[in-house]
Amino acid sequence: MVPMSTDAGGSGTPGPPSQYPPQPNPPPGYWPPPPGYGYAPPPGYGPPPSYGPPPGYGYAPQSWTPPPLKPGIIPLRPLTLSDIFNGAVSYIRANPKATLGLTTIVVVITQLLALVLSAGPLAAGGELAPTLTGEQVSTGVLISSSLSSLAAVVATGLASILLSGLLTVVVGRAVFGSGITIGEAWQRLRSRLWALIGFSVLEVVAAVLLLAVAVGLIFWVGFAAGGLAATVIAIPVVVATLAALLFFGTMLTFVPAIIVLERLDIISAVTRSFKLVKRDFWRVLGIRLLAMIVAQLIASAVAIPFSLGGQIMLLSVETTALAMLALTLLAVGGAIGQIITAPFSAGVVVLQYTDSRIRSEAFDLVLQTGAAHGPAAPSDSTDHLWLTRPN
Repeated sequence: MVPMSTDAGGSGTPGPPSQYPPQPNPPPGYWPPPPGYGYAPPPGYGPPPSYGPPPGYGYAPQSWTPPPLKPGIIPLRPLTLSDIFNGAVSYIRANPKATLGLTTIVVVITQLLALVLSAGPLAAGGELAPTLTGEQVSTGVLISSSLSSLAAVVATGLASILLSGLLTVVVGRAVFGSGITIGEAWQRLRSRLWALIGFSVLEVVAAVLLLAVAVGLIFWVGFAAGGLAATVIAIPVVVATLAALLFFGTMLTFVPAIIVLERLDIISAVTRSFKLVKRDFWRVLGIRLLAMIVAQLIASAVAIPFSLGGQIMLLSVETTALAMLALTLLAVGGAIGQIITAPFSAGVVVLQYTDSRIRSEAFDLVLQTGAAHGPAAPSDSTDHLWLTRPN
């Protein structure tokens, strides 16, 4: 049997009739074929559906927030407690010469001066050992020792003011990651030192007057109405006096930093400190008290060996040389504790001041303008930013 030809001109056995209409073949050598050639799906069919997670599954798109700018020891945003404490430690590590070195110089000189002024007159008169053991000493030597001790207190206070001001300058630079030498810190503080001393004197005088008024009121009530009335009135008076000291001490916390960094006079600095603190009084008070507790614990732990040695020697003191050695051990313990904790305490206060300005004045935006210059900028190029104040 002869095979039958197909419609296309070939040969073969024809299959069953197709349900699709015949399509013309593309011209030879033409690829890809133009539309209309080839296989066409039957009516009602389309591409397969796309598959994905059921509704409610998967990750919703989230906006990305860049981390806060941190050119120095703190991020330029409202600070947390850990930011403040970490920053107070970080600036010491970043610039140990201008912090620990400076503190060591000031504290050691102050402690030696205080030791000489308080114990010198007694040692010169050969009555230091009898005084420490509770024996009777001459009135002249006792008066001389008291005056010298008062001078030692004044010298210690002045040294503390100087140290606080210098460390404030160091922290102000460390916020931008800039270092500073001891000489540069002194040059920046020198013109503000008398304002710092004046404020400290006024603060002490005001505290003494407040205490004198409270004590005078109690004695006046006791004289006029008897001891029982004085005892009754003493409790609320003492509580009110302590509360007033705590309140005004907290409200004046930022005055030294404002005098140094914003370079304001005493009255303007006091007014500005009240304005900054009153918006967040309890936060400022809480962080300040916590920092004082931490510093005191560290200072006490460091001074324990020296304190124990000095106290043991004082129990059996017999000669002036042994008494001086015991007092020296006590002074060394106190000096080491102060060297470690003074920079930390100063750093906490300045960073609290910075945080208050950030929260109340958007001061972080001002600080970011200084950070935008980068590390190549001069170290003193950001000092003027602290002068920025709202109108």
